[in-house]
This record gives sequence, C-alpha cells and structure tokens, in this order.
Amino acid sequence: MNGTAIPRLVIAAPSSGAGKTTVATGLMAAFAEAGLAVSPHKVGPDYIDPGYHSLATGRPGRNLDPYLCGTERIAPLFLHGAAGADLAVVEGVMGLFDGASGMGELSSTAQVAKLLRAPVVLVVDASSQSRSVAALVHGFASWDPEVRLAGVILNKVGSDRHEELLRDAMGSSGVPVLGALRRIQQARTPSRHLGLVPVAERRAEALESVRAQAAWVREGCDLEALLALARSVPELPDAAWDPAAEVGPAAGATGGGRPLIAVAGGAAFTFAYAEHAELLAAAGAEVALFDPLRDEQLPPGAQGLVIGGGFPEVYAPDLSANAPLRTAVAALAASGAPVSAECAGLLYLSRSIDGKPMCGVLPAEARMTERLTLGYREAVALEDNALAAAGTRVRGHEFHRTTLEPGAGERPAWGLTHPERRVEGFVSGGVHASYLHVHWAAEPSLASRLVASAARHTVRAVPGAAG
Repeated sequence: MNGTAIPRLVIAAPSSGAGKTTVATGLMAAFAEAGLAVSPHKVGPDYIDPGYHSLATGRPGRNLDPYLCGTERIAPLFLHGAAGADLAVVEGVMGLFDGASGMGELSSTAQVAKLLRAPVVLVVDASSQSRSVAALVHGFASWDPEVRLAGVILNKVGSDRHEELLRDAMGSSGVPVLGALRRIQQARTPSRHLGLVPVAERRAEALESVRAQAAWVREGCDLEALLALARSVPELPDAAWDPAAEVGPAAGATGGGRPLIAVAGGAAFTFAYAEHAELLAAAGAEVALFDPLRDEQLPPGAQGLVIGGGFPEVYAPDLSANAPLRTAVAALAASGAPVSAECAGLLYLSRSIDGKPMCGVLPAEARMTERLTLGYREAVALEDNALAAAGTRVRGHEFHRTTLEPGAGERPAWGLTHPERRVEGFVSGGVHASYLHVHWAAEPSLASRLVASAARHTVRAVPGAAG
C-alpha cells in the first residue's frame, strides 16, 4: 500500500454534545485492540482529547488545525503523524461545518475532511427523535457536495424499538447506518471548567473508561464496514511533514554539543503539541521532560526551558510546595537562559496563583475568574527575543479562566492584531511568556531560535539543580 493512501475516517457530529469524542476514542481503542496500528488525530486546538486518543492507541494524539497551521500543512502533518499506521481516525470539532468564527469553513471538520480526502461518519444524538434523524442527516449530506458523508452512527438509542424506527427512517436517506449505540455510564469521562479532565490526572480511571468505550463500540458498530470505508480513500499527493527539513541546519550542532531543553510535563502541564518536541530535537536540542509536581530539580545541565499549558490553578498548592524547583526555575530564568512559557507556564512564572507563591519570575499575580477567555488570535512579535524575531507573525489560541495583574509587562511578548488590538504577555531577559498557544509547525523558526539561544547560553550552577 502506498504510504499516502493511509486508510482514514473523520468522525463528526451535527453539534457539540452528540458524543463524537466518546465514539471516536472507542473506535480508536477497538481497532487498536484488534491489532491495528491506529493513528489518532483531532481537528482544532484541543489538547485534552488527544490525551485520551493516545491512551486508546499507544501513539501520540496529534492536532490538525488549518487556522493555526495553514491549510497547506494539514495533509503533510497528517501523513507525518500517521506514518506506518494501518488506520487513522480523525475526531472533528464542534458541528461538522463549524469553523473559526466569522471565517467560513476555516478550521472546520468539513474543511479538514476535504483536505484529507477522507470520508465522514456522522455521530447523531438520536435520544429525542426518530424519523427526524433522516431529515437531519439528509441536510448534512447535501450541504456541501465536496464533503463525503459516508455513514452515520446513531448514539443514545433508547431501546430495540427505537433503533428499529431510526433504521427504518434512515433506509431512504442514502446514507448507511454503521452503528447504533445505547447509553452507558462507564464510558463517560468527567469534565471540568475547560473540558474533560486530562488523562494525566486520572490515568487508571481513564484507561478503564477507554476500555469500556471500546467494548461499547464493538457491540454497537459495524467495525468491518467502517474499516472498509476507511480503506476506500484515494492517495494524497502531499509529502509528509518533516521537522528536520522545516528547521534547516541544526541550531544546536556546535562544538559544545546539543543544548539541553527542559520541557515541563506531568498532571499540571498536559497541554503540548507533539510536533514541538520533534522540532526542538530536529533543531539540535536534547529534550528532557520533568514534572514540576514531583521533581525538585531541573534536568541536569538545562540550558533552556519550555513550560506549556495545563491546569496549574488546580495544582497551585502542590506547585507552590515544591519550593526547590521554583527556586531552580527562577535562577535559570535570571541567568538569561531562554524560557518559553504558554498560558499555564505564564501563571507558573508569576508571583502567585490565588495567593499561592509561584516562581516569581514575572512581576504579576494570577487568579481564577468566572470568565472564559476563548478564541483564535493573530499576533506579531514586538521586539527580538529568545523565541521570536521582531515582526514575526503568528496565529494562536487563547483558552483560560484566569487573569493576570498586570496583564502584560513593560515589554509585551505579542501585539495582538485580530480580532482585537492589544498587547499581551511578557519579555524579560531570555523569558518569553504569554497566554497565547502557538503551533510551532506553522512557524518552525520559533523552535530553531529557542535552540540557538540555548546553545549560546553558558550553564551555571543554580539552586536546586543536580549535576
């Protein structure tokens, strides 16, 4: 089989809440348990669902977001992530045709399905309807003729009689029913203020849920028909995305060896795109993971630091209690080493979160609020810094219920240009900290610049560091 003809399915829904995450994850797990190498993907900027996808498949969950990465990179990123897979399952976002606000189909599930030339399976909440399901599916199937709506999975079916009525109604729709699923409590995943609770916070329970989802899908779905549908796809003409080609000559390939970049992980910092570590390694860095909840030292010899997103507000007492690591992080930042912090990382570098002392690198206080800040952003780097050259333009995403006082430093990280104009974040020495989540695949110079900055940094002994 040609590598560009990887079997693939897109799992979509008419709207959020229909159960597509549970169905997509269950399908991934069921096919993986059957012995297939399954590549998991998620449309949009979501970090949490890919964690469950990874648990279901044993492969990194990867995001496909045309707004953040550009339409031209979607198929190459897909081919990179799905290399060697027997099947790829792509979970959609929101409703099938819902995209970036005010930008038509951009970043919608439908757009990604077209870019991947992949058939769409629509998950429909059938709990309060019977014949109307056929009308709903007909509308979705005829809305955009370029979208191949190739099957339906009926979710939340109430009884055998209800299923009979639904299948009878769907008989004249021209869209086959590929599954009918009852409600089951053990397949549900708990939620919190920003969505599902991440896998890293409940791994044992999450694994049990994923196994239940797999069993649920096996019982209610025609896996053979779904696999045949996935195998009906055409080849993609694109070449796979290659992190080494993106960054060019390794920035860390100097006489001093590969600079070590410490990357925060663990339950408090679960938000990361898989391609970021790949770009750092391709640019010449040695990437070392550490857990700020458990590790009292930075990885020995760290010359740079990346702290992504997550839920530090949930773990503020434990993060605060780890004073040796907070001291080490503050000392590394004070030494001028490059530090990239996004959202949760920004909060961790602040003086405090809800009164709990943090690293004190930034002159700001963080606190939880009731207000959700959510949406895509366009931004420009206002000055040269360790992460971006002045004038670098990026697209990013904000997603948080916290606020920071002050909200930006005297030297802001970004000037936001759309949908509103304001400055955001902090630049101080080698520190670049911001609420903005950016996908580095769209701007690989961010990774290569960070590694080059780390390669130039001389490691000094810092409190709380081993070595």
